[in-house]
Amino acid sequence: MTIFITFEGPEGSGKTTIISMLSEALEDTNDVMVTREPGGIPISEKVRDILLANENDMDGRTEALLFAAARRQHLVEKVVPALNDGKIVLCDRFIDSSLAYQGYARNLGMDEIMQVNKFAIENHMPDLTIYLKLSPEIGLSRIQDNERDSNRLDKETLEFHKDVVLGYNKLSENYPDRIKVVDADQNIEDVFKDTYSIIEKYMNHRGDKS
Repeated sequence: MTIFITFEGPEGSGKTTIISMLSEALEDTNDVMVTREPGGIPISEKVRDILLANENDMDGRTEALLFAAARRQHLVEKVVPALNDGKIVLCDRFIDSSLAYQGYARNLGMDEIMQVNKFAIENHMPDLTIYLKLSPEIGLSRIQDNERDSNRLDKETLEFHKDVVLGYNKLSENYPDRIKVVDADQNIEDVFKDTYSIIEKYMNHRGDKS
């Protein structure tokens, strides 16, 4: 079954862990590919290094355009071929990250960022998006507790991270059919169960329609 599933949320929301758990659970009966943004392929990983390096202070529009460029190459080189091969693609971040971070939190405008990204992705929107909802205070404290190296976006102000969550909340309200909200302020097993239940329901629905 071919499905393009993306995972969104603020810093520290647990996307990487949940995706790993889901991949293991789904691989028994499906062909699954896990990837991430920005990154996933050599060119996009180099752009990721530029975007996240602490020493790189850049203009918001430059940031938005670099994310879109990395997204385009990743999509055509890795995601679309995987979907054409009938795989389930689990992608850590996609277009909604740009809408929340650059469109809303950077105040560049969600409509404007959507137009840039529509050009980048053409018609390749996710079939399903899991939004791991979490307060920025908890997310940032998790990063510190896990001793993860903080990147340029991690080090933005708390107000910026609050705006990111507000942006995601707005997106989940605007696209309820695609974006499904999971409470990420639970233990990881419950987050996984809730997420797996959403995906299972979606897959069953797709199966009924085919």
